[in-house]
Amino acid sequence: MTPACIVATDGWCTTARRVPSPNHDARPQGTAIDMAVLHNISLPPGEFGGDDIERLFTNTLDCASHPFYAGLANLRVAAHFLIRRDGELVQFVSCNERAWHAGVSRWLGRERCNDFSIGIEIEGSDYVPFNEAQYATLAALLPALRQAYPIRHLVGHNDIAPLRKTDPGPFFDWQRVRLF
Repeated sequence: MTPACIVATDGWCTTARRVPSPNHDARPQGTAIDMAVLHNISLPPGEFGGDDIERLFTNTLDCASHPFYAGLANLRVAAHFLIRRDGELVQFVSCNERAWHAGVSRWLGRERCNDFSIGIEIEGSDYVPFNEAQYATLAALLPALRQAYPIRHLVGHNDIAPLRKTDPGPFFDWQRVRLF
């Protein structure tokens, strides 16, 4: 059973393992955090486990260790959360801060979605289903975020950057996720 998640006033989830990332900055003053963005990630692509996602988000990835990583050499990115294949919740950035997860993005006429969103990476890809443990962790995290912030929108990265992104992908079961 997945433990209940509480997001404290400092923006850190009490049940998440903390791996602080430098890839964040302050949100614009007075900005309401009203959206959660779901992503998928695997490093190397299609491979699960290992610590390369954490290394990417903490700028410690050895970009010579895999041919795919050459294109990541100067990338500075991090989501607030990562949900591993086994359901482990990892947090990189306080929800009170702006994590660099969405890139060029737009939602309902609003640009720069990083300003008002929380990024949740789910270890996976566009080519394989996600698993029960991941959905259980997400089901515990979303209500905790909604309790702490005025979250009104739950979207995929593909929704806010449709010309660039496809994640969380066709295997993500949106019917299993309830925000409200």
